Amino acid sequence: MTGRWIERWEPEDDTFWHETGKRVARRNLFLSVFCEHIGFSIWSLWSVMVLFMGPAYGVDPAGKFFLISVATLVGALARIPYTFAVARFGGRNWSVVSSLLLLVPALAAWYAMEPGTSYTTFLAVAALAGVGGGNFASSMTNINAFFPLREKGWALGLNAGGGNIGVPVVQLVGLLVVATAGAGHPRIVLAAYLPLIALAGLAAALGMDNLAPVRNDTGAVREALRDAHTWIMAFLYLGTFGSFIGYSFAFGLVLQTQFGRTPLQAASLTFIGPLLGSLVRPVGGRLADRYGGARITLGNFAAMAAATCVVLYASLHTSLPVFLAGFIALFALSGLGNGSTYKMIPGIFQARALNRGLCGEAAAAYGRRLSGAAMGLVGAVGALGGLAVNLAFRQSFQAAGTGTAAFTAFLACYAACSAVTWAVYVRKAAESPARVGPAPVSAEV
Repeated sequence: MTGRWIERWEPEDDTFWHETGKRVARRNLFLSVFCEHIGFSIWSLWSVMVLFMGPAYGVDPAGKFFLISVATLVGALARIPYTFAVARFGGRNWSVVSSLLLLVPALAAWYAMEPGTSYTTFLAVAALAGVGGGNFASSMTNINAFFPLREKGWALGLNAGGGNIGVPVVQLVGLLVVATAGAGHPRIVLAAYLPLIALAGLAAALGMDNLAPVRNDTGAVREALRDAHTWIMAFLYLGTFGSFIGYSFAFGLVLQTQFGRTPLQAASLTFIGPLLGSLVRPVGGRLADRYGGARITLGNFAAMAAATCVVLYASLHTSLPVFLAGFIALFALSGLGNGSTYKMIPGIFQARALNRGLCGEAAAAYGRRLSGAAMGLVGAVGALGGLAVNLAFRQSFQAAGTGTAAFTAFLACYAACSAVTWAVYVRKAAESPARVGPAPVSAEV
């Protein structure tokens, strides 16, 4: 290793993995979790800032939903170039840069958060927060390259789950500020995060590594773009992660707008769902390692549809306790599904390699190459699902004053995701495997 670049990396080689690889991979994983955690906190910053925006700011609920929609959109689009930045600049190098870039939206929010700021300025500042969403794609692509296939479900789930926890943590910080200093002091939230951003950049610089075998491969990108499974998995991830991030950003506003909660009351409930969804994401990955990603994902979408029916009932009858139970269940299930769907991606491309006659490290390298390229595309589309969630809420509240119509649309989406999962990955398991466990990959789901 020279200049933090590792020249040889063969995680599928058991001797290499146990003697060297596991220790290095886990160090990079845990530092990646921290950097991604801060990225998610900044990306979801405006789900907290809107709770501080009282009547003096002159922004109605529809305007607030649009602010968080803008942050969601930019974060989704940023995931595509962030994915390729790992191969171009190195995982460690890009982790340093992407972490320090978070200072820009944090400082911009510091400047903007006061009554009298124009709505156009708020839109621009919210858009800057989207860079935090890009961190997920580069982090997942990087960690995917470090681990052997048999451990990817756990590693990717832990990496993503630890990052996702950045959403409830920033919401808890917001709750603490509202409860102690009042709704007139949003800059205290930003003051807490500025040193953490700097610490994330420093930790990445001192403790992470670049993998030389991971090189910028436009051929992999083109191949992933042409592969139908990239887009099928993107659609499924839109249903799981799109729900998680969309609900995370909108939950507090829905509580305020539909159920008349105060900012403090909303903030005291907002963090619970994202926290559960983040904590169970590694569980989804581990279950997929053991039982097969397709089976877990199919059952998960069915459960999400059932939970949405509960939320619909509560929305129609304005029952806050039932609404909270159903909505929090949706969060937990979306987190579980995030882990299982992302686990499917490496398995699908590993099976592609085996079907082409590759074996051993050649098959593993092919799987890493294609799955790494696909993950950025899948993650970007999934994040666009969060944009759709917030725009659906905005339209629903504008038209009817409730979120009922939006939840009806979400129910239809989960039904479609269930049908696709069953048709492509469960019924036709022999064509497109998603089960990858300790045993060699086979064409069986």
